[in-house]
Amino acid sequence: MQFLHTMLRVRDLDEALRFWCDALGFVESRRSVHEAGRFTLVFLRAPDDAPGGPELELTHNWDQTEPYGGGRNFGHIAVAVEDVYAACRQLEAHGVTILRPPRDGRMAFVRSPDAQSVELLQRGGALLPAEPWLSRGNTGSW
Repeated sequence: MQFLHTMLRVRDLDEALRFWCDALGFVESRRSVHEAGRFTLVFLRAPDDAPGGPELELTHNWDQTEPYGGGRNFGHIAVAVEDVYAACRQLEAHGVTILRPPRDGRMAFVRSPDAQSVELLQRGGALLPAEPWLSRGNTGSW
């Protein structure tokens, strides 16, 4: 068996790519546009993963105008980062709210523009607890 991809529906493809690529650092590996079906598929991979490895598939249905509901029933996507504090600073610089700050130096949660929960996990051992994260509380649901 081989794990191929996880698919997420996104309402605004440009906004989703700003989050997943610009703010979080994923890399677009391929894209297909389906005029007849009125949808676009964009496949992303983590920058440390080799081409051909697991991917995140963003499905953009062109006529979807309402936000997709729910999201928590999906659970979350987890990514390992070299420095959870730096990753959170980068996300905040892109306007992303850190919902569960990395108070423990190990784990944080954010949400994509389409409300998918994303867990950031410190690669290796936890960093020493540090401000401003140590004294921040949770925001909303994650």
